[in-house]
Amino acid sequence: MTSPVRRTALPNGLSVVTEHMPGSGAVALGFWVDAGSRDERPEVAGASHFLEHLLFKGTETRSAQEIAEAVEAVGGEMNAFTTKEYTAFYIRLLDEDLPLALDILSEIMWGPAFRPAEIDAERQVILEEINMHEDEPADLVHDLAQEALYPEHPLGREILGERATITSMTRDDIDTYFRAHYRPRSIVVAAAGNVDHDAMVDGIHRRFTGPEGEAPLRKSMALAPARPLAVIKRSTEQAHLVLAMRAGARDDEDRYAFAVLNQLLGGGMSSRLFQEVREKRGLAYSVYSYRGAYLESGLLAIYAGTSPARVKTVLDVIDVELDRLLQDEIPERELAVARGHVKGSMVLSLEDSSSRMSRIGRSELVHRSVLTMDELVERTEAVTADDLRRVIENVVGGPRTLAAIGPFDEDAFAEQVA
Repeated sequence: MTSPVRRTALPNGLSVVTEHMPGSGAVALGFWVDAGSRDERPEVAGASHFLEHLLFKGTETRSAQEIAEAVEAVGGEMNAFTTKEYTAFYIRLLDEDLPLALDILSEIMWGPAFRPAEIDAERQVILEEINMHEDEPADLVHDLAQEALYPEHPLGREILGERATITSMTRDDIDTYFRAHYRPRSIVVAAAGNVDHDAMVDGIHRRFTGPEGEAPLRKSMALAPARPLAVIKRSTEQAHLVLAMRAGARDDEDRYAFAVLNQLLGGGMSSRLFQEVREKRGLAYSVYSYRGAYLESGLLAIYAGTSPARVKTVLDVIDVELDRLLQDEIPERELAVARGHVKGSMVLSLEDSSSRMSRIGRSELVHRSVLTMDELVERTEAVTADDLRRVIENVVGGPRTLAAIGPFDEDAFAEQVA
């Protein structure tokens, strides 16, 4: 399972990382930028996501339609996404068409047009996206939880931005943010599939026309205490709940044990929350846990959607399961099942070039190293009950934040946050 991953840093600081997949006839190519919503000044909140939209809208030599037609004419697909700490742009196509993907992604990264008419059109698209997001309480509740978990901190900021900042953001604002953050030392080019590493390095080097120099240094910021409760009152048929706890940062040595804990708690059909909340009691259709990790901190969150009349019961069951984690030993078989699922999921992800590209691109950008699959499996298999106990005490034993959207006021949760 050893991955043939190669890494090269160009003289300007841009990193190229590739993984050759023997027998593959496709290539997934991604440009990963070390800039996300947490890096924005409050007055340009949403700039990272705005750029995600705008870079595919056209370059100095290609229109948005020409870019789309060029990729689709060879059966390719392209997309992008924005997170709190990075933004990624990618294309997946046949290996013989890799030069086209390199041309397009290099052009949008180093020669975007930022035509005023296209900015204004995309501004309306993003405003509609914000409207759509706010109309989906099952999505909105996660942002509500993160805002309460990280109050007065960029990590609590909505990735999409706010209507006021999106409406007022000018072309100069966007261009200034772009030129400051899209510097070579902040960019990782990742490719997986039938790709030759040396040819990839040469191709990027020849196409680079961007500015040299450093991007602004991202600084770790102090965290204020989390707010225990955040509620949005809405007349919904279902109540949406997120119970969140702070956890280790992205470089935390216990991140492998944390992954196992998340799987055991609510990561699958055999997890404690799925069995207790859904299978045994039928209290919710959707219940799960997930984890996140950033520069200063991370999080463990539990989501459940249930009828408003069952909210207290669901929260009581979740509290019981969290208390069980704190008080009782983890049975070895349950630990083995969780470890096995985490390990198996990682290995199965190797079937797809896009997944491999995402793995190596994010690893290089965030950790400045790419572990082989053997190393990842070994570290997962090495997680012990003592490791799990340490993470449980640090995460589950700490303060909890409850976010809720539904037909109720904050005083409905007085018992839960007392």
